[in-house]
Amino acid sequence: MGLPYIRRPGRQTADRASATRRTGTPVVTAVAITAVTAVALVTGCQQQGGEGGHPATTSHRPTSTASPTPTSRPPATRSPRPTTTSPRPPASPTALPAAPRTIPSVRHFVPAAGPGWRPGAGSRVVTNTRGPLADEAALIARELGLRVSSGPARRGDLELALNPKQSGGREAYILTVSGGRARITGSADAGVFYGTRTVKQALRSGGRVPQGVIRDAPDRSQRGLNLDIARKYYSPAWIEARLREMADLKLNQLGLHFSDDQAFRIQSSTHPEIVAPQHLTKPEVRRIVSLAQSLHITVVPEIDSPGHLGAVIRAHPALQLRTASGTAFRGAVNISNPAAARIVDDLMREFAPLFPGPYWHLGGDEYGALMSRNPEATYPALATAARLAYGPRGRIQDLATAWLNARAAVARQLGKQPKAWNDGFFSGGVVTPDRSIQVEYWTGREAGARPPVEYLREGRTVVNLNDEYLYYVLGQPNNFRYPTGERIYEEWSPAVLRGTTPVPDPSLTGPARVPGARFAVWSDIADAQTQAQVANGIRLPLAALAQRLWDPGKPALSWKNFVALYDRLTT
Repeated sequence: MGLPYIRRPGRQTADRASATRRTGTPVVTAVAITAVTAVALVTGCQQQGGEGGHPATTSHRPTSTASPTPTSRPPATRSPRPTTTSPRPPASPTALPAAPRTIPSVRHFVPAAGPGWRPGAGSRVVTNTRGPLADEAALIARELGLRVSSGPARRGDLELALNPKQSGGREAYILTVSGGRARITGSADAGVFYGTRTVKQALRSGGRVPQGVIRDAPDRSQRGLNLDIARKYYSPAWIEARLREMADLKLNQLGLHFSDDQAFRIQSSTHPEIVAPQHLTKPEVRRIVSLAQSLHITVVPEIDSPGHLGAVIRAHPALQLRTASGTAFRGAVNISNPAAARIVDDLMREFAPLFPGPYWHLGGDEYGALMSRNPEATYPALATAARLAYGPRGRIQDLATAWLNARAAVARQLGKQPKAWNDGFFSGGVVTPDRSIQVEYWTGREAGARPPVEYLREGRTVVNLNDEYLYYVLGQPNNFRYPTGERIYEEWSPAVLRGTTPVPDPSLTGPARVPGARFAVWSDIADAQTQAQVANGIRLPLAALAQRLWDPGKPALSWKNFVALYDRLTT
């Protein structure tokens, strides 16, 4: 199968690849090619490919007419085929092999002389079949056409094992090829799983896993895709296919934006009146989440509020926010009405058990009252409520901040780390946004949005969803353009949180402060692309994002060669 397993309009992120060298020990980076390594390569030349399109910035939730779709070939689905012949010896007994060609590239490889490893007649995947790596072993065994055995490991086998004392974190792994066998170890199952992805890709790209030791771990801990299923229905099978693709790219988050003005897309028992006729059932969601967990992907649910609640308002019109003249602002609830908070909290409590991961996205963006030039004059009832709650200095932004803080408190009660969009964090008010809420930075143009450096200097954690690079908005409304993998690959990094310029102080944008990024699909003009077109349009951007988030150095492959490698891995 291809890289199997895997809205906000217009954000992009990417990371760079790095290589290290140890004194006295030959080290080859994942993508470096030298005269020596070229001799050791056992595969043919790479295919060529590319993609078109160019993103531009605009408003967060655009609306307009459809635009052409990007053109690129849809991925095929097949897995590496096991071989029944003995591995070929290296071209020269003194030549050292190159690092395997993978996406993302491995970060550190110490080569050794030898034939490498590939599955042959009698090869097995060896692990404790009743232990914590049984699922990882079963998956890679299916992909390679092997059987799983409890061992002991012998020549020709692929062994998976946990080493709790191994350094590097839960997602790190060591892949050792020696003595005719391959062994993957990690301190946790996630790292071992990523080692199996490296094995799978190395076999696809080079026919074998090279002799030596790979030590690999991601630079950023949050790496993923954000999907707007509220504006457009996506089938469970489509979502599951994206999870499989994501897993092969070592991406680990899927954000699900399932409530907006157009629809509420998951079955609800507490408020069935708000659910769209076409929706995901809870059993379907459980299957999606279960698959994600098996692939080490966390599903992050989002119920956006206090804006983007049109589906709720249609069933509860008394919650609608109105101006002094009675004009309704689409999707915005009256946050001075306690009934609005009760419904959102009901839904959070209902859906928290459905999504067992550690995060909950609160939304918080584009609240209609605060998008007015003069909120207090336009919405005098809210202004009065703010002064009653917070004194003469109280403003509508304080009501909105208090709303966000209250929903964050509910999320923490449910065992979740809250997240919210950056334009929901206001400064200079009586009420201060809760500092524990992770900022998801997508834009600098909406009311309330501030430069990324301000959030970072406040000590906040900021996740990158830069709409200049990472927003794939269906129909390309409001001057959005379908983003390209090439721009992400060549221009973006986690420090580029807004526009095209990185935050100038690198001490503020390391992995602890900017833990990662997601590529966001927003379905503003739902019929502008079919599900198949969306899948095809996001494949190279996701691959580029995976590279830039895993390895902090500048990618060594040209974009053309990167696309050729991707084609080799997925066709």
